[in-house]
Amino acid sequence: MSKLAEFRALEQKLAAQLAELESLKNDNALKQEIEFEGKLRSLLGEYGYSLRDVIQILDPSARAEVAALPARNVLKSRQIKVFKTPTRERWLKPRVGIIVP
Repeated sequence: MSKLAEFRALEQKLAAQLAELESLKNDNALKQEIEFEGKLRSLLGEYGYSLRDVIQILDPSARAEVAALPARNVLKSRQIKVFKTPTRERWLKPRVGIIVP
């Protein structure tokens, strides 16, 4: 394909996209959506909320998924083993706990 043919094909695609854009600009439903979004964002800014906060309020199951985190494993406290010294016959507790099965 020559450069001139490629240029004309791209020019036609651009003209079609511009016509579609103009039809969207004149669409009343789109204008209402844009107006609603602007009002919503201004209210959110006024009250200090974000879109995530609104989603959490409207969809409580999203909050439940975040709250359902797995519980941490809690370690058992170690048992301290007591030794009797053979020479003095005293009972000693080591400073480091030894795990007794």
